[in-house]
Amino acid sequence: MAAPGATFRLLLPFRPVVAAAAVRSYGLRVSGTGELVTHTGQVYEEKDYRRVRFVGRQKEVNKNFAIDLIAEQPVSEVESRVISCDGGGGALGHPKVYINLDKDTKTGTCGYCGLQFKQKHH
Repeated sequence: MAAPGATFRLLLPFRPVVAAAAVRSYGLRVSGTGELVTHTGQVYEEKDYRRVRFVGRQKEVNKNFAIDLIAEQPVSEVESRVISCDGGGGALGHPKVYINLDKDTKTGTCGYCGLQFKQKHH
């Protein structure tokens, strides 16, 4: 008797798996229709009913995407092997996380704010 997973795979049509490389271009983008593209890639076609909210006014897009602002921050070099990050700013930060910097050349990245840290080697 064949395993249930093998039987199920036989029922599905074969589709080769193609690895799509997700490339993110940084900075503000403009679509083919001249509409500004948001950080999430939101852009509407010419006949899309959702464009009605922009009739008589312009679509406002923040040009300072967070991913671009974090990419501009330099990597912070620290002395200790384990550091903590709370995002700074007191109550405007995020929960404190501890980042282990044991690796030789790697940087540690905060999962909340994206700041990067690297241990100084003596």
